[in-house]
Amino acid sequence: MANRTISAGPNPRIVIESAGGDLSIVGWEGEDILIKGDEDEIRFSQDGSLVTVSSSDDLSLRIPRNAKLRLETVEGDMSLRGVFGEIELKNVEGDLSIRDVGTISIDSVQSDFSLRGARGNVAVKNISGDASLRDVEGNVSLSVGDDLVLRNVTNGNISANVGEDVMLYLAPDGSQAVSVTAGDDILLVLAPQSNATLSLSADEIEIDWPGIDNIEDQTSYVLTVGNGSAVISLNAGSDIRVTSESSAGESADEHGNFAGMMFDWSNFGDQLNERISRRVEEATRRAAQQAERAARRAEARVRGKAKVGRWNWNIEPGSFTPPPPPQQREPVSEEERVAILKMLAEKKITAAEADALLAALEGGS
Repeated sequence: MANRTISAGPNPRIVIESAGGDLSIVGWEGEDILIKGDEDEIRFSQDGSLVTVSSSDDLSLRIPRNAKLRLETVEGDMSLRGVFGEIELKNVEGDLSIRDVGTISIDSVQSDFSLRGARGNVAVKNISGDASLRDVEGNVSLSVGDDLVLRNVTNGNISANVGEDVMLYLAPDGSQAVSVTAGDDILLVLAPQSNATLSLSADEIEIDWPGIDNIEDQTSYVLTVGNGSAVISLNAGSDIRVTSESSAGESADEHGNFAGMMFDWSNFGDQLNERISRRVEEATRRAAQQAERAARRAEARVRGKAKVGRWNWNIEPGSFTPPPPPQQREPVSEEERVAILKMLAEKKITAAEADALLAALEGGS
C-alpha cells in the first residue's frame, strides 16, 4: 500500500474525479491530506489549496475536517465521515454511508443510502435502493426508489418522493413543513406533545392517537393535534398509519416492507483499508511471480530452449521438430497460446511452426 501526504492548509478544496473501486473518506484534525491505495493506480495534482485525486481501484483518504469536497464518480461503495465543509457528490454506483457531516448535495446513489448526523441541509436527487436518515439539522429533500426510514429532522423542512414504504419519526416544531409521497405504505410515529395539522391521503387510514377515534372507509382525512402549527402532508399508494407509540417501528414489518433497512456501515472505512492492503499485497505477489517467470524464460532462451506450458521446445535455428501428440487431449491454456504467439512475433518460429505447436498441444496431427 502506498501512502502519500499532501499539505494544502486547513480548508482545502478536494476534487475526486473517479474511484474505480471502493472509497473511504474520513475527516481529521490535521491539515494534511493522506492518500492510501495502490501506488500504480493513483493520480493526483495540486494547485495551491486545490487538490485533484483519481484512482482506478480502491481509495482511502484522510482530509481536514473543514475541507470542501467534490466527487464525480465512485464505481464501488463509499463511506464518508467527519467532514464539515460543503460536500457535493455526483454519482455513487454502490452503497453510500455518511456519518457526521455538514451540508451535502448528492445527484445519484445507485444502491442503498445511509446517513446519520448532518449539521445542514441534505439533498439527494436519486436513490435507487433503500434510504435511512437520522439526526439532520436542516432541510431534507429526497427521491428514493425503494424504502425510506427518516428520524429526528430538526430546524428544517422535509420533502420526499418514495417508490415503496416509508417510516417517519417526527417531533415537529411550530414552523416545520413535511410533504411525503409513497408508492405503498406510510407509518408515521409522531411525538405525543406535537403541534401539527396532518393531511392524509391513502387507500386506508389508521389513526392511533389518544382521544381520537379511529376512522373507517375514508381515503382522505385531516387530523389536528395540539395547536396544529406544523404542516404535514402524507400521500400513500396503499395504507397510512399514524401513532404516538414510539415502539411502533419495532413491528413495522407488519405494516410494510421495512425488513433489513436498519443497515449500519460504521466500520466500512476500516474494512476498506484492509481490502486495499490485501489487494496491494496480492498485486506485489503477482508481479514477483511474473518477474520470476520472465527470468526463467530469458535463461531458457540463452540455452536455445523455451518452456511453453507442458512442453520444452528447442528453438535453435533448424532444430525445431514438433513432438508427437499426447495420448490424452488437454485444451491449450491461454498462457501457452500467448507464449507461442510471442515466439512468432519475435520471429523465433515461423507461422507454420506456430500452427504445428498449437496443433500438437491440442492433440492434433
